[in-house]
Amino acid sequence: MNDIVIRAEHVTKLYRLGVINHGTLYRDLQSWWARWRNLPDPNVSVSDFASDRGRPSRLKGDIFYALDDVSFEIGHGEIVGIIGRNGAGKSTLLKVMSRITMPNAGFIGIRGRIASLLEVGTGFHPELTGRENVYLNGAILGMSRAEVRSKFDEIVEFAEIGEFIDTPVKRYSSGMYVRLAFSVAAHLEPEILLIDEVLAVGDVNFQNKCMGRMQEVTKAGRTIIFVSHNMTAISSICPKSILMADGKVAAMGDTADVIKAYLDRPEFGGTAIYSVNPEDVDGKAVICRVAVLNEKDEVSGTVELSKGFSVEVEYELREPLSGLSVGMQIMMEDGYTPLVSLSDPELDVGRLDARPAGYYRARVKFPGCLLNTGTFYVRLGISSRFSIYSVAEGIRFDVEDNVGIIQMLGQQRKPSISAIQLPWEVEKVFLRDSEGVLK
Repeated sequence: MNDIVIRAEHVTKLYRLGVINHGTLYRDLQSWWARWRNLPDPNVSVSDFASDRGRPSRLKGDIFYALDDVSFEIGHGEIVGIIGRNGAGKSTLLKVMSRITMPNAGFIGIRGRIASLLEVGTGFHPELTGRENVYLNGAILGMSRAEVRSKFDEIVEFAEIGEFIDTPVKRYSSGMYVRLAFSVAAHLEPEILLIDEVLAVGDVNFQNKCMGRMQEVTKAGRTIIFVSHNMTAISSICPKSILMADGKVAAMGDTADVIKAYLDRPEFGGTAIYSVNPEDVDGKAVICRVAVLNEKDEVSGTVELSKGFSVEVEYELREPLSGLSVGMQIMMEDGYTPLVSLSDPELDVGRLDARPAGYYRARVKFPGCLLNTGTFYVRLGISSRFSIYSVAEGIRFDVEDNVGIIQMLGQQRKPSISAIQLPWEVEKVFLRDSEGVLK
């Protein structure tokens, strides 16, 4: 079909574990000796989460299947979302599409010029200024200097970094990096735009600005592939989505149906507690435990509508980190995110201070009636200026109205996100007399 711009046929991407050196001669020899004896590599740092959950293993011997027999088609001018848990293969799929890495088997065909925004600072030379990097990216996309010049003012205005455009980008904050990188990718008119979770680093206003720009780009007939954990963003701009799970395409089609398939998966099976052994996870910061607690501080998968409850998170920092914050999303069954909360708000000056290494416990409290009755999902992440270090998801709880006064009166609860009762003030302004005149 002539309107197909991306076609993937049985794409498989493999990685061999334990081949890259471990930093010391002792560990290299230890890994070599284990492989020679056909034993598990004691220094492998990639855990096979699929086998932990009792599903078919993606790790066969020392071969890890990052992508396994992936097939799909994307048409001209479509916005397609890609969702899935961490480690599902989303970013690997984008890297294969952008030709950063090649598949070991299968075929992926691309028709059109591609621009990708996969990580903060991707495609930027740190020693060059913002202006020079704009022209560099234009040249990479095959544009002439005159074509880039005609778009330059729009790029700078959109990125909101006018006074810093001649500053080397190595001195940019993560927000400035993302703003300029997205502005360059969106304004230099690629036929296909690939965007990973990198927009999560930007502030809310800029994220909304990006969403609007992506919709404008597709109206011009360009194709966008958007990877995100933000179900609200995916459902608002992507009519079609793909669900990745364990390196495979688990669902594809209408976004609402795909999000429902995502939340119906076994890993979202209704546990009110999440727990991992930090010794089994690498990283600078690790979320070790998350629990939903009722008003009695007991772990519970069901909370009462009129009672307060809390979400408690324990995490470990392996080294001092600055700009750190624990972020929480509350999602509904349709993927909409009615609530986002940060342990350290973006404008809090104290967030810039380095947090010492150690084991921490944090708790966020919800007042009664904040959420209406229904099923909700919790997703937490630890992030700083440039990185998302750890994510915990699959926590689920139900809000129930056990008092049932409304039901006792023969009525149904209004279908709103929140059940909170706002204060109303009523005052008598005029009265009608017996003749019907207001006085």
